[in-house]
Amino acid sequence: MARFQLIQVKMSWIALFALVHLTYLLLGAAVFQILEREAESNNRNHFQLEKLHFLANYTCLDRDALEKFVQVILDAWEKGVNPSGNSTNPSNWDFSSSFFFAGTVVTTIGFGNLSPSTVSGQVFCVFYALCGIPLNLAFLGHLGKSLTIHLGRLQWGVVSTAPHKQTVEVMAVGLFIVTGSLLFLLIPPLLFSYVEGWTFGEGFYFAFITLSTIGFGDYVVGTDPGKDYISLYRCLAGIWIIFALAWLSLILNIGANVMKHVAVLTHPDFKKQEEEEDA
Repeated sequence: MARFQLIQVKMSWIALFALVHLTYLLLGAAVFQILEREAESNNRNHFQLEKLHFLANYTCLDRDALEKFVQVILDAWEKGVNPSGNSTNPSNWDFSSSFFFAGTVVTTIGFGNLSPSTVSGQVFCVFYALCGIPLNLAFLGHLGKSLTIHLGRLQWGVVSTAPHKQTVEVMAVGLFIVTGSLLFLLIPPLLFSYVEGWTFGEGFYFAFITLSTIGFGDYVVGTDPGKDYISLYRCLAGIWIIFALAWLSLILNIGANVMKHVAVLTHPDFKKQEEEEDA
């Protein structure tokens, strides 16, 4: 009977989370539509006007020829070739850029601005991802555990000498979060803004979209053909992604533990269920 009640409580929480999740998606869809649809329409109209002006100024071209040229530009962009500039643009497949791309594959970020165009490259990418994604998850897991151990030692060292243990534990976790935020979420956007010519908001947006593994590809470091980047720039960006993901995974684990603790306090039956599952 008690087991059946525990299952009912668990199913009710699952149903509640499913409802909240669906509501969150619907709310996000409505907000994005309100914010972006008009801008998309304006950009589309502006682009059509620019094509008409181009045809009016260059009467030797017809609409079909222009559409074919636009398609050539789109094909080049999809294959990772920046249509602006000329053939002297830096390669997207030098070692630094290739290292950065390999990092986006194993971390499943996938910016979408660059992908293998050869059959051999695509086949290798599939097997590379099959082996690299589990390897990356294992590495992030061990790195997260290591950070957790160091965080626990920090808490134990401070708590052992403090009279108010719970308060000090919260302060230690807060210090860890603030320090990581500075190292991984605030200082890197400043550097990206300086190197790429972005605003701080754009740099922070890139950092968050990258570390959340969303990876839209609208902002990517080291892709401006008009800038002369140092050879290790994108390699360092790739290393930043790896360690920042480990820190972020630890923060998410802390958040999950807090939510579980709240659930146990709200429904003590969860604690009994966890004890039975552990047994």
